[in-house]
Amino acid sequence: MRIAYLHGFAGSPAAWDDVATQVPGKALALPGHGGGPVLDSWDANLGAVAEQLGDADLVVGYSLGARVALGLVASDRAARAILISVNPGVDADARDARRVFDASWAAMLRERGLATFLDAWEAQPLFATQAQVPEDRRAARRARRLELDPEQLARSLETMGLAEMPDYHADIPRLAGRLFAIAGADDPKYAAIASSLGVPFAIIDGAGHDPLLEQPAALAAALVSFRDRR
Repeated sequence: MRIAYLHGFAGSPAAWDDVATQVPGKALALPGHGGGPVLDSWDANLGAVAEQLGDADLVVGYSLGARVALGLVASDRAARAILISVNPGVDADARDARRVFDASWAAMLRERGLATFLDAWEAQPLFATQAQVPEDRRAARRARRLELDPEQLARSLETMGLAEMPDYHADIPRLAGRLFAIAGADDPKYAAIASSLGVPFAIIDGAGHDPLLEQPAALAAALVSFRDRR
């Protein structure tokens, strides 16, 4: 089984290091995060990621990476995917509000700089459980984030955000045999999404939105379980 790992927004391939030591695979950089520039559409960026997959037959994605992995399977660019903390899309009524939300973060990146943006981004309630992670690991992740290009991150929000991504909810029933979902028990919104998709799912105890950072060993065990299913 050949695995490709996709990180989340403001992440990097190194986010997978603790998991990949236990479940080997190839960690890729997304557009705008070292994997080339962000392109002009959701589908164009999917194509750019697909070109990096090589012979991988299982894509494992977290957050933004999970949405990309879902798009790769839905467009038959990938065979199977494990989706960690995934949002499959928003309906038409929610798109305008989401576009405004993403635009405000993009403006912060451009006007106030990367460090100020990261302070605000990491302070969101969604990430509150990460306070339990040892300081040295959080500091290492912060240092990697500070190496990113703020303009490319802004472009990622504007082009690869939920407002620009298709709503894949209607596709999931036909893809159910090719998808698995994982979420943290302390992330109730995304745990509810994982359990509602109609695909095999696992809930990671002691983790919030980012099990890669918070519970990598338990996440690796869940990946092995899904990887070996047929």
